Amino acid sequence: MIRFGVRLTLAGGREALVRLVVMAGAVALGVWLLVSTLAAVNAVDGQFGRFAALRPMPSADGPLWWAERYDYFDGQSIVRIEVAATSAGAPVPGGLPRLPAAGEYYVSPALADLIAQHPADQLGARFPGRQAGLIGDVALPSPGSLTVIVGSTPEFVSQLYHAQRVSGFRTEASGIPLAALDLILSVVAGGLLFPVLIFIGTATRLTAARREQRFAAMRLIGGTPRQISVVAAVESTVAALFGTLIGFGLYVAFRVQLAGIPFTGMPFHLSDVTLGAPMAAAVAVGVPVGAAVASLVALRRVRISPLGVVRRVTPKPPRWYRLIPLLLGIAELTFFIGRVPSHSTAQVAVFLPGMLLIMVGLVSAGPWLTMIGARLLARRAQRPATLIAARRLADNPGAAFRAISGVVVGLFVTTVSAGIIQTIVAERGAYVDALAVSTMVNRFERYPDTIPAPVIASLAADPAVRTVTVVRNNPVADAGYAGVVSCADLARSPEFGRCADGATVAWVEEGFMQYRETHGAGVVWPAAPLTEAQLAAQPVISIVLSTDGSTAGLERLRTALQLAFPDLRILPATEWDRANDQNSQLAGFEQLAAVIIFASLPIAGCSLAVSVIAGLTDRKRPFSLLRLTGVQLGVLRRVVALESAVPLLAAAVLAVAAGLLGAQLFLTAQMQYTLHPPGLTYGAIVVGGLLLSLGIIAATFPLLRRITGPETARSE
Repeated sequence: MIRFGVRLTLAGGREALVRLVVMAGAVALGVWLLVSTLAAVNAVDGQFGRFAALRPMPSADGPLWWAERYDYFDGQSIVRIEVAATSAGAPVPGGLPRLPAAGEYYVSPALADLIAQHPADQLGARFPGRQAGLIGDVALPSPGSLTVIVGSTPEFVSQLYHAQRVSGFRTEASGIPLAALDLILSVVAGGLLFPVLIFIGTATRLTAARREQRFAAMRLIGGTPRQISVVAAVESTVAALFGTLIGFGLYVAFRVQLAGIPFTGMPFHLSDVTLGAPMAAAVAVGVPVGAAVASLVALRRVRISPLGVVRRVTPKPPRWYRLIPLLLGIAELTFFIGRVPSHSTAQVAVFLPGMLLIMVGLVSAGPWLTMIGARLLARRAQRPATLIAARRLADNPGAAFRAISGVVVGLFVTTVSAGIIQTIVAERGAYVDALAVSTMVNRFERYPDTIPAPVIASLAADPAVRTVTVVRNNPVADAGYAGVVSCADLARSPEFGRCADGATVAWVEEGFMQYRETHGAGVVWPAAPLTEAQLAAQPVISIVLSTDGSTAGLERLRTALQLAFPDLRILPATEWDRANDQNSQLAGFEQLAAVIIFASLPIAGCSLAVSVIAGLTDRKRPFSLLRLTGVQLGVLRRVVALESAVPLLAAAVLAVAAGLLGAQLFLTAQMQYTLHPPGLTYGAIVVGGLLLSLGIIAATFPLLRRITGPETARSE
């Protein structure tokens, strides 16, 4: 029977070939997204594992002094680590052949390229001595990581802010907060898989009625239920095997592009984007087995009786208890609000099942809601097409909802993703404007009494500098401002605001930046109760440079400040430098949301198209008989449109509402945020997705004319 099943699948005519191609295509798309998502989760874990190579283990008597600082170049972060060994047994961090001696440094390949491409006074002069070599990939989270490990003396490193003695380095990513990211990616994985699984299930039911009739005929001529099951399983397994092979091929073909998607704010090493043998084997075996099982379930009526296909009766109506999974999912997310610590690994185990329960609940409750809506529609029907569509929906709401279930889950995933990620962006995104880009701020942890005049003169002489302003410590503890400044100095920098009328000294922020509040030229800084002499007696907390905003000028000034003050922990930076780190990760999340949206909705649209076409094909005899009795083609078109559009629009409202609720529960429990409603872009995507779905339904109308001719009724 296996050979017969293979022959029937591969040489069963045009209908069998179309069914094979559609099923294989659905499985290929599903396998591609499945393995890509699994590989992305592995890539995140691998990327955070690389952080461990440079995560020291502090020890009071460790033989290595270690101080980590953060530098910038053109908006990119540079991790700068100063090291100094106190004995011959000092530990060597991963990625280095040895510790750099004083006057040596190791750099990442990306930073080495930047140093070579730019003048020394913009970047290379920050790192004294000679380049001893490159840092290996094992210590670099991303191919573009900018890292430098500088050798120095124990006397210098020990005096740096937050310097520590270490005895070794971690071997795993312990202590790194990846629980939240794992949670988001796990929800993404589940969200992507649901539309895919629905698509695969829909494809396996393509021309289900025709297949049932064919297998029923085989039963009538002596075929046993076991033989029919083998033939059906072979047909689905062959398609699934082809699809699985193509899906793995797509994964290999687009693996490089997957590695370049910055889910965490930075791209991945290609070697981290991997499945591993157990995962690959599970997918390669599980997908064909699942397709075979789905095929057997779809043909259960044929196995019961060879006449089971002929004796078509109205299925039992769905009951209210189909709402239970949806309610359980909402209750589960609500229950754990405040009960799971932030960044806890338990969050994946808690919130992922809740989200999956809601998705299962939407699919489970859909037929019941469709039945309720259809009965209401039937009561108010005034046209034949509306009455026919409503009665058909009420008689078999499960089949009607099955056609649009992929779109419903896709809308839910889109709503949850957009709600969560846009809220994170709104809460964490930093405001950046021209002033933030062009203002270089040098903050001090150990306040100097004064700034040497040659340093001020050197900075002012740079062609990129407009003004140099020294901000001193505010001695009034409860004033609400960190610094004080001379009004005469501030008058030379009107872009930072002005003093109150009659003031000689003003209270100011240490960098003149007050984001989310008023800042810039319109700010009037309040007068401080200090004289010029009292101001001069206060220690310096920052130097603020107003510049022309050019990259070359900013990097020259950054280098000059680091050479003038080599013991800074917070290295000179603009507000844009500091915001760019955070905004790049948020941009990665937004890109992730785009991937989810543009993957789930098209898949859902494909599911809808296959379902509508399959439904028309399976019902071509009843439709052709209706046409023979005088029913106009336009009426049949309205019936098809109403059967698909009514449950689609009703379920879309439910999916969007459930998505917003799920996003709010997730944000409340995970981040203590209140949901920011998705904006116009999200609305346009949802409306566009629904219009596309309605367009897919309308695109099947020409097929309705071809399959409902008189010859169909005669040939059946």
